[in-house]
Amino acid sequence: MHCFVYASQRKADTYVWLARKDNLEILPPSLELMLGQLRFVLEVELHADRRLPQEDVEVVMEHVRTQGWHLQLPPQQTLATPPAPPDVSNTPTRKDE
Repeated sequence: MHCFVYASQRKADTYVWLARKDNLEILPPSLELMLGQLRFVLEVELHADRRLPQEDVEVVMEHVRTQGWHLQLPPQQTLATPPAPPDVSNTPTRKDE
């Protein structure tokens, strides 16, 4: 399956995969509004044995086949949380002398 990939100028690491080059009118208006201007970045041939760094190739192909496009969002980022403070309830305390 031949695909054309466009990068969002507004949302970092967000891409749209299309079945036809420059067929941006197929995108829902709300998605177009969210993504802003799109810049062409890649033309690629997809097949079941191809590996993609961020996406499941089967999911991309299914979306492109059924709706004409696939939205690739940035990988989930987790916020680092600081370690919990030590439990001081069982720590002996010094008495003032």
